[in-house]
Amino acid sequence: MTRSGDVETVERTIPAPPAAIFALLADPSRHHDIDGSGTVKEAKNAPERVKLGDKFGMAMKRGVPYSTHNVVIEFDDNRRIAWQHSAAGAIGTVVGPGAIWRYELEPVDGGTKVCETWDFSAVRGFKPLLRLARSRNDTRAAMEKTLENIEKVLASS
Repeated sequence: MTRSGDVETVERTIPAPPAAIFALLADPSRHHDIDGSGTVKEAKNAPERVKLGDKFGMAMKRGVPYSTHNVVIEFDDNRRIAWQHSAAGAIGTVVGPGAIWRYELEPVDGGTKVCETWDFSAVRGFKPLLRLARSRNDTRAAMEKTLENIEKVLASS
């Protein structure tokens, strides 16, 4: 785990090939199966498998329901995928860009090293809240759970 400024990273070696992990990450309809935070409910207007530049929505719930809009901003098949989210409609225009979620996959002995990164360096407005220890600790714990969930989903496939 690396912790630096506006970026949190966790990693885990998952006993599965990069292609299997990437297929799960590139299918927004499966994100609720792996989400460690419990906030992801379902994909909206999402392709079955995203590619660079694709957009998809996500129904979320943290206390109250809300939606995010996501754009795939990095895509290297079976190696790296990232999307940046923002709030819907006028709120998104006012708040600006959201955090970037990035997954980097590296083949290693015993499987694939998966690095998940939460990068909120582009976030404006409420960034001080994201820097609070509780927010960062909650996010880090959810990310670790996400990587655990990826392993469990693939093991049961």
